[in-house]
Amino acid sequence: MRALFCPLSDPGYLYPATAVGLETHRRGHSVAIVSSGPAARAAEEAGLTVLAPDGAFAVSRWFRSAHGQYEGVRRAVRRARPDVLVTSVLCPGALVAAEVLGLPVVVLGLVCHLWPHRGADGTADPQDRVWRLDSTLDVHRALRAELGLRDAGAAGQDALLGTSFLLRGHPSLEPPGTELPAGVRHVGPCWWEPPADEEELHAVRSRLDRVGKPVVYVHLGRVFGGGSLWPWIEQAFTDGEFQAVVELGRSAAPPGLPDAADVTTVRLPWMSPLLERSALVVSSGTSAPVLGSLLHRRPLLVAPNGGEQAVLAAACRRAGVAAVLDRTRGGGQLRTAADDDVMTGRTHRMSAELVQSKSESRAAQAVEEACR
Repeated sequence: MRALFCPLSDPGYLYPATAVGLETHRRGHSVAIVSSGPAARAAEEAGLTVLAPDGAFAVSRWFRSAHGQYEGVRRAVRRARPDVLVTSVLCPGALVAAEVLGLPVVVLGLVCHLWPHRGADGTADPQDRVWRLDSTLDVHRALRAELGLRDAGAAGQDALLGTSFLLRGHPSLEPPGTELPAGVRHVGPCWWEPPADEEELHAVRSRLDRVGKPVVYVHLGRVFGGGSLWPWIEQAFTDGEFQAVVELGRSAAPPGLPDAADVTTVRLPWMSPLLERSALVVSSGTSAPVLGSLLHRRPLLVAPNGGEQAVLAAACRRAGVAAVLDRTRGGGQLRTAADDDVMTGRTHRMSAELVQSKSESRAAQAVEEACR
């Protein structure tokens, strides 16, 4: 079997695709992946063929680059001649290319299913699911019309699921009594990240050691028009009990912080060593830090702003593995969350189940099944 992986290029999408690509290669198949940076080097060392990424696969441009995705996949297919495609959620161009080329396509989703489905009871912010479905369908339909393809009509929603749609979370993160659409299944986290650079890691650890306070790992997501976490960060970690290491991710550089603020900012391609050092995780509710918190058995505070963040944050609250960050309390909530034995116990149980899920193997098996 020849598999072509064409994920979105941002780490939250590229890293799980790399995990599945490496496992698919380990099972004896030929794998090519559109990738760059540390992920590309690790993939090449494992024997994968690496193709240069296309700018159309940046997540920040997904809604206006469907045609670029479509052309990028077609170019990669001419080089790799695959039997099956593997792509990310929010890649409508890859889905249309697979349809035109007659190839099965496996979609790697996020932790939760983003679109409305049977059993949703209103506790998971269904409006955010509707918004994401509608926006994705709009892009999908516009591309089909641009290419002169027949309107898929009501079947368009099913087309977004590909041949198989894989979720990287846990079934308890879906609404109670939910019935996922046919072809959608949970496989587990598919966790991968490049190894930490020792010099960078030593520099961060030295700074944390000098401060000496317990560490809170803060991972910032997109603001989506909501409020920035920086006012809370400044208040919570100035003359407080904890210090923060803040992963900037795709967010803007921080404003000027007072000298008394115990805050270390980083922009790194890995997080596991910092999660291991932390007593608590604060996240806007995006997949990578939530999965990292769960896999490292750390209590979680969520502060969603919109989009997928609201869906996943609501799921974590409902499952009892996270509490909502109260921005008015400054650092007063941090000790309460870190010492919450009930939430920690639920986090440990879900962590054990995610670790035991053999997620990369299950995902690679789904790729094989789609090809057959």
